[in-house]
Amino acid sequence: KPKQVNVIPYGGSFPQLASTPFIAYEDLKEATNNFEATSVLGEGGFGRVFKGVLSDGTAVAIKRLTTGGQQGDKEFLVEVEMLSRLHHRNLVKLVGYYSNKDSSQNLLCYELVQNGSLEAWLHGPLGVNCPLDWDTRMKIALDAARGLAYLHEDSQPCVIHRDFKASNILLENNFHGKVADFGLAKQAPEGRVNYLSTRVMGTFGYVAPEYAITGYLLVKSDVYSYGVVLLELLTGRKPVDMSILRDKERLDELADPRFGCNYPKEDFVRVCTIAAACVAPEASQRPTMGEVVQSLKMVQRATEYQDSTAPVGTNRPNIRQSSTTFESDATSSMFSSGPYSGLSGYENDPLSRTAVMSEDLHEGR
Repeated sequence: KPKQVNVIPYGGSFPQLASTPFIAYEDLKEATNNFEATSVLGEGGFGRVFKGVLSDGTAVAIKRLTTGGQQGDKEFLVEVEMLSRLHHRNLVKLVGYYSNKDSSQNLLCYELVQNGSLEAWLHGPLGVNCPLDWDTRMKIALDAARGLAYLHEDSQPCVIHRDFKASNILLENNFHGKVADFGLAKQAPEGRVNYLSTRVMGTFGYVAPEYAITGYLLVKSDVYSYGVVLLELLTGRKPVDMSILRDKERLDELADPRFGCNYPKEDFVRVCTIAAACVAPEASQRPTMGEVVQSLKMVQRATEYQDSTAPVGTNRPNIRQSSTTFESDATSSMFSSGPYSGLSGYENDPLSRTAVMSEDLHEGR
């Protein structure tokens, strides 16, 4: 087990964070075979990530952060304390940490998510021979939306991820998705001020326009980034020209050719509508992530209901995640009058919206 100690070896400056296990440096060295090169899973602007196994057999990913001086060390501990409060099935779990003032060593130890990132499956070698099908992409879209919705609406305090992108969605072996990498995450402001004024950080193509231009970070800035990722799932391409979403007649051009004919074309347009709402230029026009979750669940549940009531022998595409009744005017948000605006086709449908909502609460979103 990770070693629990009473005080961080930090010159007595900081008490141990009781909510998160402190892991001895020697244990992390042993887990990664002294951080050998063959253990490297990836490398980014904040340091390298190593694959390892703790002494109790737990498979982990250990992020070794670049040094940031004493101020950086303090910020690191604040980040760890924030991460320790986040617990959701669609977030990568923080297992423990190590921090040492004298050696300027800061390490984060996460659960290992075995099946690579969404980016690797969409744009890298993992998906070359076995591209993700429609079902799988919609499952990942819902899982990622649930993770962000938890950060925005259910965690205390509310957290803005600030670097949501395809490479920060990790996939389990069953292709359930988990949101990862909270190195840029910020606690959302409380009270009347609904934005943070902060240095612009993030990844080109995913950063919301209001944040890129003004430095004002909003909860809805994450929603924009989610919309970009949703478009990646639909198109199989890295961030694309958003203007094409306004031309309904050209939406077929966006479909990932790797789908072939094995995707529901009407539903493709409807999910494009969700993406268009998320990437609306004005933050106020974007839905909340909770609204996105409910809308994607309506897609899923409607298909399950239609499958269960279809006559025996009816040939349906092998597509589970399909059919909704969103208005397809992608120039405006279909959520502008609430989470179910534009879903009038369900008014007399036996599928109950209340059932979807209560199921979601039972699942913990």
